[in-house]
Formats: sequence, C-alpha cells, structure tokens
Amino acid sequence: MQFPGGGPPPDPPGPERTRRLVLDGREGAVQRCRDFSRRALLSWHWLPAVDEEQLAVTEDVLLMVSELVTNACLHAPGGPRELRLSWNGERLRVEVTDASPAPPTLRPFADPARPGGHGLRVVDRLARAWGSLPEGTGKLVWLEVPSPLHRAGHRV
Repeated sequence: MQFPGGGPPPDPPGPERTRRLVLDGREGAVQRCRDFSRRALLSWHWLPAVDEEQLAVTEDVLLMVSELVTNACLHAPGGPRELRLSWNGERLRVEVTDASPAPPTLRPFADPARPGGHGLRVVDRLARAWGSLPEGTGKLVWLEVPSPLHRAGHRV
C-alpha cells in the first residue's frame, strides 16, 4: 500500500509516537534528517497543512532539525549519531545525539551579515524549550514545540 510522500503508514492513536533515524557520519546528514522528519510529520498529519499557521510550525520544525543536525556535523567528532522525533499529540520533541560531551552554547549576537553562529538563536526563538543532556560519552540536544493540530481544529 502506498502512502503520501512514500512514508510509513499513519501511526495508530497512542500516548506517544516515536521515530528514530540512526546516522553514520556527516555526509548528507542534514538532508536525510529533513526528509525523515517530513515523512514523520506526514504520518502524524502535520502535513499537508490545513492553514498557514500549521504550515509555518511545520516549516519551523524542519528548520530547527536542520540547525541541530548542522551543529552536530560542525562541532561533534563523527557528526550526529541519531535523530529522534517523539510526538504525544500535544508536543513534538526533537532530539539529536552526538559524541561530543560539550553542551551547545548560545553565542552572543553575531553580525547578521556574516554566516554562521545563528543556528541556536533560531532554535531559541522558535522552540517552546530546548536544552542538552549528557548521554553516554556524548550528549543529546533536544527541543520541543507545541502541536499545531489543536489550533487547526484537528483531533489527535
């Protein structure tokens, strides 16, 4: 059976739905994670968006996934290890693990005309909450966003 976007079938109702993508290095990691996240959002009916607000939240999630994965590519030995997406109907939690024990730091405001140094600022503005936790010999960087489906009138 074929589903929209070629992704998995929609998840059955339940308390928490989780998707995991194990990564094996930096090459192509950002695009793989965006594609993986888009398929998960399709299966959870965040896409196709029914209004501009839902579309904006979904695009913000994809941007923040890109930022967390890019940070792991730039600052962690071997790049990101895993992407996890967990949705409980009310909030989406995005987690990226890597081999560096150093927590991410929000840099002072950078020159907007220069590239780099803006990723965590984007996450800080768009996510409801974010942070990092030690995991094994590395860390887990996470963010959370509220579900846009309640505002769009969907039942979850």
